[in-house]
Amino acid sequence: MAQTSSPISAVAERYASSLFELALGANSVAKVEADLNSFEALLAGSADLKRLIESPVFSTEEQVRAISAIADKAKIVGLAGNFLRVVAGNRRLFAVPGMIKAFRRIAAEHRGETAAEVTSAHALTSAQEAELKTALKAVAGKDVAITVTVDPSLLGGMIVKMGSRQIDTSLKTKLNSLKLALKEVG
Repeated sequence: MAQTSSPISAVAERYASSLFELALGANSVAKVEADLNSFEALLAGSADLKRLIESPVFSTEEQVRAISAIADKAKIVGLAGNFLRVVAGNRRLFAVPGMIKAFRRIAAEHRGETAAEVTSAHALTSAQEAELKTALKAVAGKDVAITVTVDPSLLGGMIVKMGSRQIDTSLKTKLNSLKLALKEVG
């Protein structure tokens, strides 16, 4: 298991590892990963859902009821649906984003891939994603599973995180560096 730097990431790692073992035993790793990706998309698109998982104000019962309703409506059933209910029942919803990332990383490692998180200023086309995967494969020496997030504040370029490496070619970072250099000169 990877070294974790915070209690939240340690919790996320343990839960993700347990879920992966269950999914592997049930031969449903791909299905669970797809369901977790669906939940992550729901989370990214809803400020109310984000508040539900981050706020300690909601009771355990309220969180379990809400997560059950959301999972049922989104057709997140089986292991992933039960997992989300257990996490809610254990008051660990705050760690779900980390759990999803950790599960994705564990599943990629199991497939012989390495995981990379890509943050781009604009959505990538499938051709750009394929080209990026090829370039990252040349660096990593094995297949790379990428997760793309769009952040318009980058203005241009992208940030690629793969393992302990981070490559930042964003226009935002370059402008900030230029701004710092100009402050030192003046």
